[in-house]
Amino acid sequence: MRVQVKCFSTLSKEDVCDFHDAKSYELSEGATVKDLAGKIEIEPEEVKIIFVNHKSASMGDVLKNGDQVAFSPKSGGM
Repeated sequence: MRVQVKCFSTLSKEDVCDFHDAKSYELSEGATVKDLAGKIEIEPEEVKIIFVNHKSASMGDVLKNGDQVAFSPKSGGM
């Protein structure tokens, strides 16, 4: 299955995951948000907010083909 991902602030990495354009990644059926984070080398404890298809999500949520995922980091005071 294929998912799109965006990363914000300190999680943004050029050519891996940034906030300008969503990057497309291939994952196995049944993969979770945590599996995606591992694939793009983001440590789960670095993430404060996750959205899947513009709705709040968690690392354990199972992804589906075509999902749009966004990761936002912990930041000052949070």
